[in-house]
Amino acid sequence: MTTTTADQMRAWHGPAILSYGFRPFFLGGSCWAAMAMVLWIAMLTGYLALPTAFDPVSWHAHEFLYGYLGAVAAGFLLTAVPNWTGRLPIVGWRLGGLAALWLAGRLGVAVSGGLPVWLVAAIDLAFPLVLALAIGREIVAGRNWRNLIVLGMLSVFAAGNALFHLEAARGDYAAHGMGLRLGLGTGIMMIAVIGGRIIPSFTRNWMVRRGEASLPVPPMQWFDRLALIALLAALLVWVIRPEVTASGIALLVVGGIHLVRLARWRGHRTFAEPLVLVLHVGYLFLPLGALAIGAEILLPGTFGQAAAEHLWTAGAIGMMTLAVMTRASLGHTGQALAAGPTTVAIYVSIGLATLVRVCAGYWPEAVSWLHPLAGLAFVLAFLGFALVYGPALLRPRCRN
Repeated sequence: MTTTTADQMRAWHGPAILSYGFRPFFLGGSCWAAMAMVLWIAMLTGYLALPTAFDPVSWHAHEFLYGYLGAVAAGFLLTAVPNWTGRLPIVGWRLGGLAALWLAGRLGVAVSGGLPVWLVAAIDLAFPLVLALAIGREIVAGRNWRNLIVLGMLSVFAAGNALFHLEAARGDYAAHGMGLRLGLGTGIMMIAVIGGRIIPSFTRNWMVRRGEASLPVPPMQWFDRLALIALLAALLVWVIRPEVTASGIALLVVGGIHLVRLARWRGHRTFAEPLVLVLHVGYLFLPLGALAIGAEILLPGTFGQAAAEHLWTAGAIGMMTLAVMTRASLGHTGQALAAGPTTVAIYVSIGLATLVRVCAGYWPEAVSWLHPLAGLAFVLAFLGFALVYGPALLRPRCRN
């Protein structure tokens, strides 16, 4: 008898949170994003000093990029790969073990000041390495060669984390190092690849149900492939030599290309459904970030490096992950695919956090209140997700 994904989930009689990959990692990632921002604000204002070996800014950058994004990537892949390969999902205590590895990494980095450097790196890197092995095994066993690119990006992301640890261990300012750029560039590439598949597809499906005549172009046409190749080339130059003129020019060019790519998906026709619109808004931060970082390289002081990069971190990564998390959580817990007022408030909060943080770079004399305001909006977005979606993630799927 053939065992299905649904059979596999029904066979698990333990906590519902371990019945599918998105549940522990979306909930854990959102809680950690909110908690880490509260800790960062306390560190920024002098009320807290974590016993971490990282400097405060590097800890903040690492825990959002490799901590939070690592969790969301795991939740997405552990949910999507069974659909891609037709194989069974990882559930139960194996899934719980993966979540425990991720949590151990967060704790290990937070108290790394009292631990050997090699041990901290080993604890933190165990999760992405085990995850990559698990995902790789499923892709190979399912002969799903098309998605080897996703495994490749996950491996590069783990390599960026290892490089971040190496830079921090030798006393470098890791928040501005190649390890951060490699991880951030990989995260942006993930959004470009996966977003390029799901955004036009979800938009087209929604428009067809409404009887719309003007539909988005299908995913991954020739222009999309050109846009991805151009983005990869620009990111490589930026990761290796972020200060050179060629890096700034390449990012400006690729920003324009991806604005055109986004326009082909007809996002301006989706205002009636925030659950679809937010995907387009989240992707918009990818070209905006490229344009801002490129401008900062060519004309230093335009935005400030950190502010420009926040268009990618808080904007593209923050909003796109929340968009995917809300949609997947609704669909996989048996709820209607529609954004209510609280979900819209989550989207508005992360958008506000991004824009306020960028303004802080442009208006440095106001950072004393702009930084806390951006942090508060960020916390409200991720805490809002945990409060609104947490109950559904903790209980079995609705049987509608």
